[in-house]
Amino acid sequence: MRGHITKRSKDTYSIVLDLGRDPSTGKRRQQWVTVKGTKKEAERKLAQLQHQIDTGDYVKPTNLTLSEHLRDWLRDYAVTAVRPRTYEGYAMIVEKHLIPGLGHIALSQLQPAQIQKYYAKALKDGRYDGKGGLSARTVKHHHRVLSEALVYAVRMNRVARNVAQAVIPPKPIRKEMNTLDEAGVDALLGAAKVTPYYSLIHLAVYTGLRRSELLGLRWKDVDLYLATLSVTQVMHKLQGGRVVFMEPKTAYSRRQVALTPDSAINLRGHRDQQEQERSAIGLAIDGDSLVFSRMDGTPLPPITVNHAFGSMKRKAGLSGIRLHDLRHTHATLLMKQGVNPKIVQERLGHSSIAVTMDIYSHVMPGLQEAAALGFDKGLRRHNYTHGMVGTLDSG
Repeated sequence: MRGHITKRSKDTYSIVLDLGRDPSTGKRRQQWVTVKGTKKEAERKLAQLQHQIDTGDYVKPTNLTLSEHLRDWLRDYAVTAVRPRTYEGYAMIVEKHLIPGLGHIALSQLQPAQIQKYYAKALKDGRYDGKGGLSARTVKHHHRVLSEALVYAVRMNRVARNVAQAVIPPKPIRKEMNTLDEAGVDALLGAAKVTPYYSLIHLAVYTGLRRSELLGLRWKDVDLYLATLSVTQVMHKLQGGRVVFMEPKTAYSRRQVALTPDSAINLRGHRDQQEQERSAIGLAIDGDSLVFSRMDGTPLPPITVNHAFGSMKRKAGLSGIRLHDLRHTHATLLMKQGVNPKIVQERLGHSSIAVTMDIYSHVMPGLQEAAALGFDKGLRRHNYTHGMVGTLDSG
């Protein structure tokens, strides 16, 4: 017999499970489980636990709290499994949100309803500075982090299942995308022309590179003769000011991008100016030198670039545009010019054309209309040249 039930008091029963002998001591092992309810409910629980033992899914309950497990997961797994900047985001979510909200609960006792309640509260007043609720997108990030930590708990045999999988996270509302038209691009580049950041902004508009890709670009990644550049590393600044260079996040992000003649000419002029400035302070440029950097060759802080962009857009009379929106601007202008979406996908480094089409679906109505007009115009031209092949019966 692998287990039995004993009555403790009214509507309270204890299940005593026989877990076999301890291989090291030879002593019999037992696990007591309390069930509040009827005897039939206790019997169902016993059958469930015996089935878990038979299938190898049984996990002996412990007093480990969710907060202890989350910190174990960060220290023992996440720190080596994800990129440094991703780890920082995970750690912030764990320490600022998940532990204060759910950390006191025993890991083995965590229930879907508790998680769902946490999400609802986070949407209402989840900001740790006390200034309101979090966005649905942010709470969904919390769900992803919690779920990944619970996957690790299952692998470590701390719990039998990932209860976060039974919870429905909030659905983010896609924000309206802000892009520049041709006149807006001209205004922005005009404002940037008198700043040290003109070449960076120009390249962002003409290639759609991310900020991290622009700041990680080296001269050996640029071929001014063939007019191409290769995205082979990115740059991030972590908390505490540490700068890290690493490979792009995905194989698709590691890509080659063709330059327009305008871009190639602009970069050639930028390099000539950089060489003159470095020579004046006794420094030289080589292949490992950053294309965009401080005068002494050290990396540009991302926040500095953001602030500079803010000044440029205000001078140009533009509003509602972020530096990252130059990437969207590049893609949108290409799509409006009739460039094959597959090419747009490759230039942006998306994992699939479906991602590109989903992000830039707002451009599609205009393209559909243009395609319909072009189709109609083409058939009319054909019919005019060759004559109508048939006629309609009047009856």
